[in-house]
Amino acid sequence: MVPIPRYDADVAADADVAPHVLREYSFVADGERGALIGPRGDFAWMCAPLWHSEPVFSTLLGGTGTYVVAPDTSRFVWGGYYEDGTLIWRSRWVDNGIVECREALAMPADPHTVVILRRLVAVEGDARLRVALRVRVGYEGRGMECPTLRDGVWHARAGSLHLRWQGAGTATSSATGFEMRLGLRSGRTHDLLLEISDRPFATATPSAEAVWRRTEQAWAAATAPIHGTLADRDARHATAVLTGLTSGSGGMVAAATTALPERAAQGRNYDYRYCWIRDQCYAGHATAVYGPHPLLDAAINFVSDRLLADGPQLKPAYTVGGGPVPSQSTPPLPGYPGGKVVVGNWVNQQFQLDTFGEALLLFAAASRRDRLEQQHWRAVEAAVAAIESRWTEPDAGIWELHTRRWTHSTLTCAAGLRAVAAVAPRIQRDHWSSLADTLTRSAVTECVHPSGRWQRAPDDERVDAALLLPTLRGALPPDHPTSRHTLDAVRTELGRDGYVYRFRHDDRPLAEAEGAFLLCGFVMALADHQQGNSFEAVRWFERNRAACGSPALFTEEFDVIERQLRGNLPQAFVHALLLESAQRLARPWRSRG
Repeated sequence: MVPIPRYDADVAADADVAPHVLREYSFVADGERGALIGPRGDFAWMCAPLWHSEPVFSTLLGGTGTYVVAPDTSRFVWGGYYEDGTLIWRSRWVDNGIVECREALAMPADPHTVVILRRLVAVEGDARLRVALRVRVGYEGRGMECPTLRDGVWHARAGSLHLRWQGAGTATSSATGFEMRLGLRSGRTHDLLLEISDRPFATATPSAEAVWRRTEQAWAAATAPIHGTLADRDARHATAVLTGLTSGSGGMVAAATTALPERAAQGRNYDYRYCWIRDQCYAGHATAVYGPHPLLDAAINFVSDRLLADGPQLKPAYTVGGGPVPSQSTPPLPGYPGGKVVVGNWVNQQFQLDTFGEALLLFAAASRRDRLEQQHWRAVEAAVAAIESRWTEPDAGIWELHTRRWTHSTLTCAAGLRAVAAVAPRIQRDHWSSLADTLTRSAVTECVHPSGRWQRAPDDERVDAALLLPTLRGALPPDHPTSRHTLDAVRTELGRDGYVYRFRHDDRPLAEAEGAFLLCGFVMALADHQQGNSFEAVRWFERNRAACGSPALFTEEFDVIERQLRGNLPQAFVHALLLESAQRLARPWRSRG
């Protein structure tokens, strides 16, 4: 065995693996893990076997693990597109001819084994391609060992993982990995199938054709066509993204990546490869607007399981298996330009009151779709009990900042109580409605600004775009003066050129402090629509749904000055609010449903 260096500057400097702006990355996923693919055909990021496992491809953060398929020339341009309703991506390259690479992670997924499908197609003219596979496990970059070629299939080990690679029988093996040149006649195809598993392979090498067929069938079953919304294709694509981020356990990760900076060199880079309860509720609530859906059931089951297990000690986030999020650490990788690498998240130490309210809103939406079972109702009661015992405590709030009595948290719990009371037996209905009134009165007493709008907290007079959400969810009527004053204040103080910012940090122009928050842009569209301002609602919607790259993937923030994506990719809650907005804006507002 030849030792592999942790960081190879020559490899990292190669054009194939150099970092790109985030708008140029596509995303493939199977629910258990996901990968970012660069425009030059490089798998730049993927963890295996699960979302929060160590990476096997890591050039996005300055590591050396990658899997490249690209034209065998430096002079080509790129593009690509998703097949409708799937995360099957077609990388498309044009040099003297046109060649595509059809890319996917195989479905249905096995939690122990990821299967990477790459089908090369010489669309126009003959094609010559380069293939390179360098699996590096972990942040220390443990390389491949003991490569052997048996019956045209490569077998190897990398750390504790087992590798099997077919379609690359002519590849050469070296200390750094595998290399291959491949020629394709015009109109011909070639399949590469890579398996990475935490278990030895007990079955025969699968047929690429059979795996592709199963993957196509799985996507067709998961994401039916959507009609009658403001953006049918984008709504279906959002459903595909959320499906790709949702594990068989029901847990949906907030994003596929870690440590992509929200602001260069500002220390704002976090690990989002975990399941935030709030985000999962947003996704479930969004799909409930369309009707019963597997994503709704996944959200109900995951959130109810966590509530039944932890009750008032519910954590803001968990691993996809329901385990604790690890504490934050800094692995030895250079990081994406402008940010350092972090693994784990300090959210594991926080209390976020609003998650209980969001859970109740999810359960109420599920009940209206007849998807609430007896065990889920026990979770409803657990969430109500947690609110009753903890609503006066300070919490970290929706933006996970300092501990305060955040107005949004209190009002979100009131909205959740009202929503679930509407579907509860009479005794519970009366008690829960009364509790909602108590929370609302407290907010009115302590958190109404002298101008008549909501303010962030009793000791923070600023307006916050999150304060639009409780009215959307029924904490107060939309025609209540405080609701209308808050909407006007968010529009005036936090809205700029069709984008919305969370809150004002200081005296700097909004765009200098942070990027526009795309979640808030879609919430603003919903709030204007709720008030009957249809033209303004559509304007917010269209502006924010365009804040993406050609793969139509959203990050948390959008830098309106540079027109760039900022933060981890793809951000689940932005896709969830796009999905909800596309449906609601296409019809008259209804307070429930």
